[in-house]
Amino acid sequence: MSHAGQFYIDGRWVEPASARWFDIVDPSTEAPFERLALGNAEDVDRAVTAARRAFPAWSTTSVAERVELLRRVLSIYERRYEEFAETMRREMGAPIAFARSGQAARGPAHLNALIEVLERFQFEEQRGNTRVVLEAIGVCGLITPWNWPVNQIVVKIAPALAAGCTMVLKPSEYSPLSALLFAEVLDEAQVPAGVFNLVNGDGPGVGEAIAGHPDIDMVSFTGSTRAGVLVAQAAAPGVKRVAQELGGKSANILLDDVDLDEAVKRGVAACFTNSGQSCSIPTRMLVPHHLMNDAMQIAKRAAESYRVGPTDEPSTQLGPLVNRCQFERVQMLIQKGIDEGARLVTGGTGLPDGIEKGYYAKPTVFGNVTPDMTIAREEIFGPVLSMIPYDSEDEAIAIANGTEYGLAAYVQSGDLSRARKVGRALRAGGVHLNYPPADFLAPFGGYKRSGNGREWGEAGLREYLETKALVGYGAD
Repeated sequence: MSHAGQFYIDGRWVEPASARWFDIVDPSTEAPFERLALGNAEDVDRAVTAARRAFPAWSTTSVAERVELLRRVLSIYERRYEEFAETMRREMGAPIAFARSGQAARGPAHLNALIEVLERFQFEEQRGNTRVVLEAIGVCGLITPWNWPVNQIVVKIAPALAAGCTMVLKPSEYSPLSALLFAEVLDEAQVPAGVFNLVNGDGPGVGEAIAGHPDIDMVSFTGSTRAGVLVAQAAAPGVKRVAQELGGKSANILLDDVDLDEAVKRGVAACFTNSGQSCSIPTRMLVPHHLMNDAMQIAKRAAESYRVGPTDEPSTQLGPLVNRCQFERVQMLIQKGIDEGARLVTGGTGLPDGIEKGYYAKPTVFGNVTPDMTIAREEIFGPVLSMIPYDSEDEAIAIANGTEYGLAAYVQSGDLSRARKVGRALRAGGVHLNYPPADFLAPFGGYKRSGNGREWGEAGLREYLETKALVGYGAD
């Protein structure tokens, strides 16, 4: 049974107060396949009331009880793993192989990491005559995006549960079905009534109501910088904590001692992850001027090797963009790159060869891009790589830092000590040296207009905690 027409409030599936309806479209076919009920402020009020009522009991549970709950969630998720992969394939166009190995895999990865953190985390510490106690912040509003649906809800829900918080989740209306599926997992895991609540809706109807609600103590938001500003403004009168993971325009500095073929090919692959719809991927490749021509040819071959096609075919590597609006924006920015004089190495506007429908963009590479061009400054959110030449290490660092964003950065070098030195000079929340594997215990978040606060691992857990000093407590 589909719950797309219902919300999950106070431990039950309930009808909306007065639903508006929204078609969920398969971006690979452009055909609607489900209708979603969108809520409003009245639905948010019901959910917040339930969360507020559940907070006193849940916040005083033991660490062992919370660990056991997260283990149940993990077990049930793993049993329904293929459902998660198939759901994200349909709702946001992830090719099935990537839906399994990338999208669905993030759920267990973050749950396992958070369980490890929680089992060893110290919620109290003695400092002289003072007892420092970390306590659940309260009722949390969680607002998540469409591009990594399960990843983003798990990195908010799991630490909120671990901290002893209660919550109201608003997933993106473009990829809500995986969130509804996760709500079913939490229900089966016997999360106490009111601890977790879900209200579907859009930004103006539900997002604003969550951000501005006087009984919500914290808002955790992931999305565009523009929307993040609106969330912060709505939250400001209540002086509530706001954690934001926003946009990015990450540089990938290839130093002159790299294996150029390997570094470029892996850089293209990283840029095209999730069809380029990721805030932390390396979309600006900085290449020594004298190596640019060779690098462009390597990137051209790599991009043209990508298999674009139906999302249900295991061989498909590049899926569609999430919706028509996103497709049109990417097309506009590709054209802007051409108009501003960047060299179009491969790709361009229009649908890929052999594709007649779906929101597919051509795998696109631009060379000889200058830092002032639109495609070097704006987050494109599509499979588009901008290759920027530089003449010195200092210039590369200046170009990398010369953006309003600071979510991630990448450095490739044959000398790890050199990569470390450059990495320390980059103004970004996460710096990746020589294409390392993902570390789900590492803090994730950004500098500048890429947001504030951190997710993942222990840093993510701390976002949901308040600090209390019991002065004069005395030593045990």
